[in-house]
Amino acid sequence: MPLGQHERGVFEEHATPLYEEIVTSGGVSAADERIVKGGELHEAFGILVELGLVVKSEDGAHWRAVDPAAVQAQVVAPLGQQGAELIAESAHWAQAFSSLSQAWRRSPSAVGGPFAEIRGTATIGTFLTSLVGDAQEEVLTAQPQYRRGIKQLNESVAHEIAALKRGCKIRTLYQHAARRGADTRKYVATVTAAGAEVRTLDEFFNRLIVVDRRTAIIPSHEGLDAAMVISDPSLVGYLVDMFERHWERARPFTSSETSLMRDIATEQRAMTIRMLLEGRADPAGAKRLGVSPRTYAGYVADLKNEFEVETRFQLGYEMGKRGISGRETDEPGAAT
Repeated sequence: MPLGQHERGVFEEHATPLYEEIVTSGGVSAADERIVKGGELHEAFGILVELGLVVKSEDGAHWRAVDPAAVQAQVVAPLGQQGAELIAESAHWAQAFSSLSQAWRRSPSAVGGPFAEIRGTATIGTFLTSLVGDAQEEVLTAQPQYRRGIKQLNESVAHEIAALKRGCKIRTLYQHAARRGADTRKYVATVTAAGAEVRTLDEFFNRLIVVDRRTAIIPSHEGLDAAMVISDPSLVGYLVDMFERHWERARPFTSSETSLMRDIATEQRAMTIRMLLEGRADPAGAKRLGVSPRTYAGYVADLKNEFEVETRFQLGYEMGKRGISGRETDEPGAAT
């Protein structure tokens, strides 16, 4: 009799109480109506017999119980061995399919030509996990919004550490605001210790992931619930060039030097000024800086205090009078 989930259920619900009864009473009659064919406990009793937990007396009139310790190893050990063999076999199959996946993604027709759309956050996540899992040389990531959630960060750590161990280079670009997140700082500390590089930039940029400079993923114009998969070599090369330009101007995440932090504060201040002078609403300005609307409002309040004004109109007038555009390279307050 094969032992599976159904048999275990019958064993737990019916066979176990029957066994306890047999142990307590010293045995059960072979003619007991409950255990003979057609009886309510016939299947449960059959499992006890199959497992060797009960044996017939010499005269064949009764069944008596057997010490379960003598039987357990004979049942559990083979199941454990089968489980280990299945796990090992599944790993071999996964490795075999991995090489096929790499060949498929290198093909221009892999996702329906040089351009394809995938929909649904779960589908996009699965695709990205598989894509990064097959990376052999390099992963470039631009994440304009740093609040990815602790679950996403933990999953990213596992996949990125595995890629780094394979010899991949990983570079990730955040906005300066990412430095405020404790979870993000912990994530960065972990991956950089394993060899990854992380930098931050003041200005807004779109989400981008490039794997092995062959495949790029960007958000669809419809939002983050859809994504475009690009395998056209020219366009992927163009996106890589954009990433490199941002990367050259970005600041190392792991550095906490006073001068660097002062420069970052200056860059965020300048970005806030540009948002105000361009007339952007607070939600739009906050998004461009990668901060919450409340934090952005705090930046604006700091500027009002700095220029000794009470309203945004007065702030704009005062900055215009002083010729401030938010694109100066001077320290705060140096422009006149």
